[in-house]
Amino acid sequence: QVQLVESGGGLVQAGGSLRLSCATSGSIFRFNRMGWYRQAPGKQRELVAAILRSGSSNYADSVKSRFTISRDNAKNTVSLQMNSLKPEDTAVYYCNANFNTGITNQDYWGQGTQVTVSS
Repeated sequence: QVQLVESGGGLVQAGGSLRLSCATSGSIFRFNRMGWYRQAPGKQRELVAAILRSGSSNYADSVKSRFTISRDNAKNTVSLQMNSLKPEDTAVYYCNANFNTGITNQDYWGQGTQVTVSS
């Protein structure tokens, strides 16, 4: 059973920073890709940032140069450092882990953590 537990959300003023963390049960190396998604009210869930097992990462255009995704293999955690936050970053943020063997392709999700940016 894979468990992803997020922490670090909250309320912050525009221009501020927050750091989200996602702790996995077991080794993080099982997963080909880990990422952060977000869903704002009335909108579809969207990819914010992802990091591969190799360490390479990609970002949504809207967060490039403001957000940084990282992984700590020793602690089995993935983090999202969010700087220069904007009101439009307000959403529930979800941690995602993708397990893909070429035969099995499975996504796992955390419960979500609320990020609210006030103007």
